[in-house]
Amino acid sequence: MQFSIKRDELLKSLNFVQGVVEKKNTLPILSNVLIDAKENKIRIVATDLDLIFYDEIDKVKIIKEGSSTTSATVLYDILRKISSNADINFDLKSTNKLSLRTENSDFNLLCLPVDNFPNFSDNFNENEIILNKNNFLSLLNKSKISISNDDTRHYLNGIFMHLTESGDQTYLTGVSTDSHRLSSSSIQIDKSIRFPSLIIPKKTIFQLCNLLQETNEKVIMQTSETKIQFKIGKIKLISKVIDGKFPDYKKVVPTQNEKVLIVSAKDFIDSIERVTTVSLDRKEGVKLNINKDKIQLSVNSTNSGDGNEAIKANFNSEAMAISFNSKYLIDIASEIEDDNIQLNLKDSVSPVLVQDKSDKNSFYVIMPMKI
Repeated sequence: MQFSIKRDELLKSLNFVQGVVEKKNTLPILSNVLIDAKENKIRIVATDLDLIFYDEIDKVKIIKEGSSTTSATVLYDILRKISSNADINFDLKSTNKLSLRTENSDFNLLCLPVDNFPNFSDNFNENEIILNKNNFLSLLNKSKISISNDDTRHYLNGIFMHLTESGDQTYLTGVSTDSHRLSSSSIQIDKSIRFPSLIIPKKTIFQLCNLLQETNEKVIMQTSETKIQFKIGKIKLISKVIDGKFPDYKKVVPTQNEKVLIVSAKDFIDSIERVTTVSLDRKEGVKLNINKDKIQLSVNSTNSGDGNEAIKANFNSEAMAISFNSKYLIDIASEIEDDNIQLNLKDSVSPVLVQDKSDKNSFYVIMPMKI
């Protein structure tokens, strides 16, 4: 294998690879990236066995076809420190040595045999969902904030992606929950589309968001029995789905919360961040004393002191007090598109429904704290 390529062309692909390759070294080959040079392009492949990343680069000059695998991290770190847009020459000197040369640098990278690299084959169904990149990225960003990190309930470690209906419209809906909060976001799709309900793992979601932030390409989504595939231009991201049953989340969405609090989302976030500065633990609760025209926010930390601040608000009920995990409130408020955030409350202990007037297809549920 021998080819030359511009540094920036390869670096962009290897940047995405860093989030996919296995860092724990359980299997050395999973720390490597596969580079396959043939037919006037190179193919980049990386995997941790649960997630597979493919990319094709055609802005390359191939002198000799072939393939090899080498450390994804080492190659990435070298490229990062080489001058932008420099010409890089790759030459596979032997089965275990890959030469990388620039005008002023010369590196020899250790390789592992291509035969050791996992081989994948999947039959994805012909049903495709073609999605606008911006709409899909918005859905993922809004619904991912409540993904659980609790490995004992693995079925909560991702986004539950499924079809929902409202009136005569069909939606692709993403939901996540960690049992303390819940996030849901939907985008309208064609009524004829068929899509199985499945749970997409957290790692896949975050890598997908990273990819979508760097492209304007449409997203093509396909499924097989155990995997989901995303095509974004020349990139393919294939992921296993989580084997498990997502809970019936609709049961926890409040329908009788008639006390409505409306406050500027920016003022709300800024005030929470200021009063929680006094606490060393940002997960510590913030107490809201709510009146008809203002909220008194307070944090009282036994280790570091207390903080208080009042902001303007509109509340349609009698004064009440309620407390929340401050981080959860900021996470939700940060996804609100409208200038104002709306909290629908019942009492100081029941779940609170949070709505965005500028996005009727998204909502959040948050449980109060006892402090």
